[in-house]
Amino acid sequence: MIRNFLFSLFFFIGIIFISLIFLPAIFLPKKIVLFGGKIMGYWTSFCLQFFLKTKIIIKGKENIINNRKFFIAASHQSMFETFFLQTIFNSPVFILKKELLIIPIFGWYLKKIGSISIKRNKVTKENLGFFDEISKQINSSERPLIIFPQGTRLPPEERSAFKKGSSRIYEELKITCQPIAINSGNTWPKKGPKKIGTILTVSILEPIEPGQEKEIFLKKLENAIYTELDALN
Repeated sequence: MIRNFLFSLFFFIGIIFISLIFLPAIFLPKKIVLFGGKIMGYWTSFCLQFFLKTKIIIKGKENIINNRKFFIAASHQSMFETFFLQTIFNSPVFILKKELLIIPIFGWYLKKIGSISIKRNKVTKENLGFFDEISKQINSSERPLIIFPQGTRLPPEERSAFKKGSSRIYEELKITCQPIAINSGNTWPKKGPKKIGTILTVSILEPIEPGQEKEIFLKKLENAIYTELDALN
């Protein structure tokens, strides 16, 4: 329990401190704020390894897509992936729930780095323009998109069907998908105490190339990620 307390204390103090340090950067070029995001990712990694004795493994680095446009579809079990994936990929653009943008400081940071928000489980005028914004982001920069196709953080053992947002991105933008399976919930569950001395694996899976039917793509993506999570557990 002491390690859990120390982890939570130093992790959140560190994130708040980094946010305050980079607060003036909201009025400066975007790349400065993006650098702050990478620091948050490294801080997250340090806290897990130091306080919880977590061993972090990045598997499948040879599968990382280079020199072309792509989007990332990652499993979502904890806050870990929100921060840490920024240390692996080039300043990714997050697709996230709109509620996160109203959080003071953190929400300002998310807006500044160009995060794309959506109201979950609702059909709104704003959501109907969702893919126009994604298309604009893809065409105007080399930054990859990140989407969590499960829609929210889930327990490690849950195998809910993936949401259709990732298949729409795949079909409409005709770009490669980079699937990622992360068993972070075994270390940092959504509810309950964090686990000590676990192995946290970020598994970068083989890309799924464009050109398949969206239903086939979604099933292939879901099978790839859940099969890997089963193997990691």
